[in-house]
Amino acid sequence: MQSTPPPNSTPGSPLRAILGVFKLRIGVVITFTALAGLAVSSGPGLSPLQLLALTLSVLVSSASAGAFNQYYERDRDHLMSRTSRRPFVTGELRHGPVWLLIIAALTALSVAAAWIALNAWSALFVFLGAFFYAIVYTVWLKRRTWLNIVFGGLAGSWAVLAGATAADPQIGAVPLALALVLFLWTPPHFWSLAIAFRDDYAAAGVPMLPVVVGDQRAANTIFFSTLALVAASMLPLACGLGAIYFAGAATGGFLFLQKAWRLTRDPCRKSAMVCFHASLIQLTLVLLAAIIDAQFAS
Repeated sequence: MQSTPPPNSTPGSPLRAILGVFKLRIGVVITFTALAGLAVSSGPGLSPLQLLALTLSVLVSSASAGAFNQYYERDRDHLMSRTSRRPFVTGELRHGPVWLLIIAALTALSVAAAWIALNAWSALFVFLGAFFYAIVYTVWLKRRTWLNIVFGGLAGSWAVLAGATAADPQIGAVPLALALVLFLWTPPHFWSLAIAFRDDYAAAGVPMLPVVVGDQRAANTIFFSTLALVAASMLPLACGLGAIYFAGAATGGFLFLQKAWRLTRDPCRKSAMVCFHASLIQLTLVLLAAIIDAQFAS
């Protein structure tokens, strides 16, 4: 039996629909990670034009990857309450090959801008960030394995390195440590959301961890993954960051661990969303503290 997307009963602004397709909120977070990578790099500062080029390159490449994700996932997005109102599903935006041209052009433009204004290494990492989210996660892994978000989550790590190499192609220890933090942060962050929307993923046939192993085992995995994340978030202290960073990383880590532990005690939707939001606070505190500490020390 072939299911059909729901009709667009409440058409909205075309501009709002376009902005929704590009997932700009996620793009802003990814861009923030790139700026953190730049801040903790030991290289020389960027000119205002180079800083603008880095910011826009990462933001546009992330946005194009987000748009591709929605373009590719249209056939299943209508099966999930969380994604059923996306513009390609409702018909606010026409699903056609012209979007692939737009996405490819934006990706190429962002990579070229990073290459011209910065250097080839930064451009490579800008490209890898988009590639891992759009192709590795969305096309290759999402519908095949619960490890989808583990490897797909490298998109954030590549953004850190894009920012770091914009200032110095020789990647230092602190940017590498932050890239590891981003890699370890993504699974417990996303698995918390997946517990909250497990029925959605099951209906769409997406093998997210809670669908495969159940909420309790997923919650246990989130807790131990969070332990590994918090331990890794202390590594920058051994690489040169100081008290300001420790305060932010310790505060955010304690909060995330506390909510992850509570999730193991009661793996319900409410606890999962609390844990999900705690993960956002933890990442924000880590990145802000790294930026402030690095600038204060300099």
